[in-house]
Amino acid sequence: MAEQLTGNVLVAQSGGPTAVINASVAGVIQEAGRHECIEEIYGGLNGILGILNETLIDLNEEKARAIEGLKYTPAAGLGTCRYKINFKKKPEKAAQDMDRLFEVFQAHNIRFFFYAGGNDSQDTTNKIHHEAVRRGWDMRCIGIPKTIDNDLPHTDHCNGYGSVIKYNATTVMEVAFDVSSMATDDGSCCIVEVMGRAGGWIAAGTVLAKRQPTDAPHLILLPEIPFEEAKFLAKVKETVAALKYCIVVVGEGLKNAAGEEIGVDKTRVDAFGHAELGGAADRLMEIVQGKLNLKTRTVKLGYAQRAAAHFASKTDVNEAVACGETAVRAAVGGKSGFMVKIVRTSNRPYTWTTDLQPLDDIANVEHFLPSDWIAADGFLPNEKFIEYAAPLIEGDSHPPSEGGLPKFAVLDKVPIEKKLAPRA
Repeated sequence: MAEQLTGNVLVAQSGGPTAVINASVAGVIQEAGRHECIEEIYGGLNGILGILNETLIDLNEEKARAIEGLKYTPAAGLGTCRYKINFKKKPEKAAQDMDRLFEVFQAHNIRFFFYAGGNDSQDTTNKIHHEAVRRGWDMRCIGIPKTIDNDLPHTDHCNGYGSVIKYNATTVMEVAFDVSSMATDDGSCCIVEVMGRAGGWIAAGTVLAKRQPTDAPHLILLPEIPFEEAKFLAKVKETVAALKYCIVVVGEGLKNAAGEEIGVDKTRVDAFGHAELGGAADRLMEIVQGKLNLKTRTVKLGYAQRAAAHFASKTDVNEAVACGETAVRAAVGGKSGFMVKIVRTSNRPYTWTTDLQPLDDIANVEHFLPSDWIAADGFLPNEKFIEYAAPLIEGDSHPPSEGGLPKFAVLDKVPIEKKLAPRA
């Protein structure tokens, strides 16, 4: 039995938001309130960057109604960041950051740290865990899986994924109805661009819109499958000849045979050094119009796909809350250096539970779409993927509404008094 640890909780969020990342925070806060060993519950504003700046808020001061409302509120209620503690490229800066973090942890008696995020966030959580052990600071660190990209290993899927594919598949259905209703003998093509830098999980999920063989999407272009222009054009031409229209879904990270992203802007990079994406659909439109002389339009779902809390999957919401609760119970029980994972126990009916995976197995490892889940021609996922993805979109979250629109939670964000000098 682990020794009982008493102190304060610090929870934060990192990376791109999802429709349910706040549900995990709600799970953390509500579960933390059930344990006597937890004294105060703090939130770090804007992830690890806010913690470095000692920008903490008192979550005990929030109304219970607002915490419950987080389960139906998009974006990151605590704010997020894309800040990396990089010992390989910036060892001196990383060492300074760690010193500062532990000054903050010690000043505020942080004994339980929870970080909701994707690959880089799990890496940060892992580094903090190992540093706490090295420094002899008794603190339990647990990562909570969050990423619409669905590319964290060892978990069946990630919180946020079910909601993004539910929204995207629905949007593809609606766009297809629109385009097909206007289809003429001249034919038309519509290219829908979705997120997904390295993995095709999000693009693949739109196959759930396909109830009949002739339904959209007709082609799904995955980053895992090298783009072949001639093969693509032949498929578009064949589809338009049969249906008078063609709906294409493309993952933003689509690559050519040389491994180069076709929609990348190499002149712009994010905080992690990733070149900015967002031009795959435009490039495909140029190809289709130029080579087939076919009327073509693009739809870029952008932030809308990850912010659509109004149409979140109820399954996704429930799992996100459970991951937050599991993180707290694990930490109180003496665990540190783990990420909560979702374990599927049955497909039909769909059942699941939560468990823990060592962060050493998770950090900076990407999980790609299995090759045997993709059709032989590379243009659509197959039945194995559909069986995997279909349960994840089940149920509607039914957020509260006001005046015909969703009523999202807004936190008061009562600041914690700073105890340290400003960060250098």
